Amino acid sequence: MNSTTPHFWRDPRLPFIEARAIEDGRQLSYGRHAHAVFSIGAVTAGQSWYLHEDKRLRIAQGTVVLMNPDAVHACNPIEDQPWSYVMFYVDAAWFGGIQQACEGRGNSRFRPLVPVLSHEAGLFRGLIALYADLLAPDLDLLDKHEAALKFFMQVHYTLGGAAPRMTKASPRVERAAAFIDAHYRSSLTLADICHAANLSEGYLIRAFEQRFHLTPHAYLVNRRIQHAQARLREGAAITDCAQEAGFADQAHLQRAFKRHLAVTPGRYRA
Repeated sequence: MNSTTPHFWRDPRLPFIEARAIEDGRQLSYGRHAHAVFSIGAVTAGQSWYLHEDKRLRIAQGTVVLMNPDAVHACNPIEDQPWSYVMFYVDAAWFGGIQQACEGRGNSRFRPLVPVLSHEAGLFRGLIALYADLLAPDLDLLDKHEAALKFFMQVHYTLGGAAPRMTKASPRVERAAAFIDAHYRSSLTLADICHAANLSEGYLIRAFEQRFHLTPHAYLVNRRIQHAQARLREGAAITDCAQEAGFADQAHLQRAFKRHLAVTPGRYRA
């Protein structure tokens, strides 16, 4: 395995968390994308560009980055400078339960975090320690589960708090997104989306990107990638994933998956 090959960790007994590490990110390029889960990671060496919705930030070793579910983002190298990182992808409902326990409230729904990054040294050390614990062959399942709980309690106590309430876009723009969410596995046209939301093409493109930081087509492809990821984690065949997610064929899935996540579907499933 070469230094640019992503290392993925997952355990079906701990289905709420997945980890990924890259030792040298110079050859990896990510398109703007979003995850359906909460994501948190850290730069372990070097530096890179961090795009988070409408922000473009330079981050370096020791920086912890955070993405709430559906936050559009991408991290890419600065020229040819080496950099490495570790990421966790966490089920938002599971994290919401931790937030509930920490706050003593009755609602276990996930509350989005405000910061998009942190330079808090203790949080960085905790993240690196959790990654080591999850990969440690001598730790049993309970040890790993407890380590994950303790770290995400640390995340909450360090950075917790509800994000400010956002002003909603036009209900018709929200309706357009809901239509894509419900029909992303079908062959959609821009006319289909406009008709469902009762919007003109020009207004839809402008308002949709302003609200979701993705064009309607990019949002559609991102939903298909999320579906394929979930099925690949279950061990489904790549051909089946492509068909189920709404891609024309396996080649289209391969290209989109690599563009979004800088890894092939086969490598991700393995």
